[in-house]
Amino acid sequence: MQAIEAIISSPAFLLVWAGLMLPSLGILLRDLQRNNAHLMSLMKWVWGLTVLYSGPLGLAIYWMTGRKEIATDSLYRRAFRSVAHCYSGCGMGEIAGVVIAAGLLSLGNIWTAAITFFLAYVAGYSLTVGPLVQGGVPLKTAMKDAFLAETPSITVMEIVAIGVSLTLADHAAMGDVRFWSSLIVSLTCGLIAAYPVNIALIHYGVKEGMMDPRDTGHAHAH
Repeated sequence: MQAIEAIISSPAFLLVWAGLMLPSLGILLRDLQRNNAHLMSLMKWVWGLTVLYSGPLGLAIYWMTGRKEIATDSLYRRAFRSVAHCYSGCGMGEIAGVVIAAGLLSLGNIWTAAITFFLAYVAGYSLTVGPLVQGGVPLKTAMKDAFLAETPSITVMEIVAIGVSLTLADHAAMGDVRFWSSLIVSLTCGLIAAYPVNIALIHYGVKEGMMDPRDTGHAHAH
């Protein structure tokens, strides 16, 4: 544990992270513009946020599951798209929650966890409910569908992410490297933990998952 603490407390950690994440984001944006402009605007944001949170891992998930160039689709690829969709919204809520509760207000672990959970749920549900309502689904139905489909994934993701963040940060202030390093690590831990949950949810028909990127009209995109 001391070795981990030493690594995440070093400014070199954030420098290495930036050196990995920024080129990954550039590759993503270039590929979206040149080869996959047909993807829905929502999914472009999803992939952008996924790479912003998880750098090369996020780019790898996009490359293997989110492009029209994939050879075949499968439950496992669909689950990756699904967890990325959940992750993009929950990540915004988690970042906001940790920054507000732990960083700005210096609240204890219980309040930080509660506020972060709440904001992650709000952001995660909004990213599901909003497109459903825009597509003509009644608000009440959209909220019910989102609750059933997203609650297990969000719950597991946030239990792991918030737990890792609070454990690694250890009351670090916003000006400390450790505060931001722990947040970066926690986000990816939440993503990994929620992936098998999404496999199960799609397998048992609780949620559909995001559509095959090869079926989104790329033949007509410019």
